[in-house]
Order: sequence, then C-alpha cells, then structure tokens
Amino acid sequence: MRIETIGDATLYLGDCLEVMPTLPRVDVCLTDPPYGVGLDYGSYVDSQENLTTLAAQWLPLAKDLAERVCFTPGVLNQWLYPQPTWVLSWHSPNSSSSGKWGFACWQPILVYGSDPCRGKGRQPDSFSYSVLEARIEGHPCPKPVRLMNRILARVASATDSILDPFMGSGTTGIACIQTGRKFIGIEREPKYFDIAVRRIEQAANQGQLFAPPINKPEQIEIGA
Repeated sequence: MRIETIGDATLYLGDCLEVMPTLPRVDVCLTDPPYGVGLDYGSYVDSQENLTTLAAQWLPLAKDLAERVCFTPGVLNQWLYPQPTWVLSWHSPNSSSSGKWGFACWQPILVYGSDPCRGKGRQPDSFSYSVLEARIEGHPCPKPVRLMNRILARVASATDSILDPFMGSGTTGIACIQTGRKFIGIEREPKYFDIAVRRIEQAANQGQLFAPPINKPEQIEIGA
C-alpha cells in the first residue's frame, strides 16, 4: 500500500475493502463506484455479478465509517443496493450519454443518513447540470469537478471531512481542496492513483478557491 499526503488530503493506493477498516471516522462518504456496465477499469472486471458482490462489501464498511454515505450508482444497477434513506438526482438536459431507452439525461444519488440541511430550511432533492463531459486521459468515466462540487455542497456541511473509497481520477478530492475540506481517497489501480495524485497536487498548489457554499435553493440550478 502506498500513501500520499497532499495538504489536508490523504491518498491510499490499495483496495478500499482492506483500507477502510483501518481509517478513523469521517463525516461523509461521497463516492462514484463502478456501475456494473462493462467499463474497462484495468484489474477490476466491471460486471453486474462483480458489482453485486462489491456493493454488499463496501457499503456496510462506509456506513460504519461515515455519518452520511452518498454515491452515484448509475441508473441500471442502482437496485443492487439496499433501500437508501432517500434518493437525490441530477439532471442533464443536454446529455449525449446513451441508455436502453435513448439518451440518459438523469442520474440517481443514493443517500444513507440525515440531511445536513435539516433545520436550515427545506432544500430541493434534485438539481440540473448542463455540462456532463469531462475528458481526462487515462480514465474511462471521470466526473466534472463542478458537478462534484455541487453534490458536495448538497450532502455535506462546510467543515465535514470527506472519504472517497473509489477515488478514480481524484475529482472529489479536488472539490474538497477547493472548498477547504479534509479528504481521504482510496484507489486500487496504480494508473488512476497517479492521475489523482497529479491532479490533487495541482489543485493544492492553487489553494482554496472559495468558501464552502451555504446550501440555498437558488444554488441548485447550475448552467454550463
């Protein structure tokens, strides 16, 4: 196992099923695990069968570690997970992603735990994001940093510590650095881990770009 420390970010090269039991508690687990749709992740075969096994293993560990667990499961295999506390969603009207019934213009976000906005006014449980494409050489399906920033703003308080057990190219870590949050990331593939280290180092060199946003209804809609 390799460990890199970059400011308030600690990155682990290893299997999240082995690393998570060794970690201290965090406030939020925010992640983007495999979807079971056949993408090429290197040593991990992204099949529905493997996802069924993985889902039964990683989610209980995350729930033991974090007060709140939030993740994007993809549309097709979201029912492989146990019933969540609630389902948030983001909608992309200009999506070019393909699904069995045409363009896939929305994605669920499964959440386990209490709403961080409780007592601060009721907030919408979905939002629009009009730019989906994020191109990072060497990774099959990175998420845009602005999208992960928006999800983070909805599911986490300003001072929450964040865990991403499927770190991939490091987008969640960048969002945490940009908003001054502590971050722990885990990635099993060395080539993706190296991409994440490079991107998070670049973000750390830029420093915190803005304060964590206060969740308000007018912040739910994001344009291009």
